[in-house]
Amino acid sequence: MVLVFASNNEHKLAEVRQIMPFGISVLSLHDIGFEAEIDETGQTLEENSAIKARTVYQWLKEQTVNGIDGVFADDTGLEIDALNGAPGVFTARWAGEPAENRKKALRELADKSDRSCRFRTVITLIKDHQTTQVEGIVRGRIAEEEFGKGGFGYDPLFIPEGYNKTFGELPAELKNTISHRARALVKLVDVLKSYQ
Repeated sequence: MVLVFASNNEHKLAEVRQIMPFGISVLSLHDIGFEAEIDETGQTLEENSAIKARTVYQWLKEQTVNGIDGVFADDTGLEIDALNGAPGVFTARWAGEPAENRKKALRELADKSDRSCRFRTVITLIKDHQTTQVEGIVRGRIAEEEFGKGGFGYDPLFIPEGYNKTFGELPAELKNTISHRARALVKLVDVLKSYQ
């Protein structure tokens, strides 16, 4: 089975490819020659994930590309309890660059004792003209400062429940078994098995 993951984010692609079982090949947007910017105009993770998947699926139909069995896209949000779920759908562009986003999170929580939060990933799969959405959630808390150089985005700040290290400190192999994206991908794989 060959699927297009509607992303060019190398970190995400590596994580997805590591989790996908044998027999499922994952292509990036670069691999298929898709170069357009996709406007993420949705107000929710579900809407943005669907927009990305639909845009690439439609493009593939217009290009009459053969040998591709489906398209999937994800959208991920960090939802901080003390900030009423912010940054949520604006997670990636809350303050601009990833380092600025992390600084903003620390500033916003400077006077708050509740640092609980969750990472949530929504994946939209379009295969055989059917659309399916799955979700993965990992709860945790925001650290007092950045720790670790691993991962990307908010990983140096996010301490998952049951651990005392951030995603930025945990080995990628471990993170890829407990992360929000990993949990959503496990559900995606279950859906894909139903097609076989």
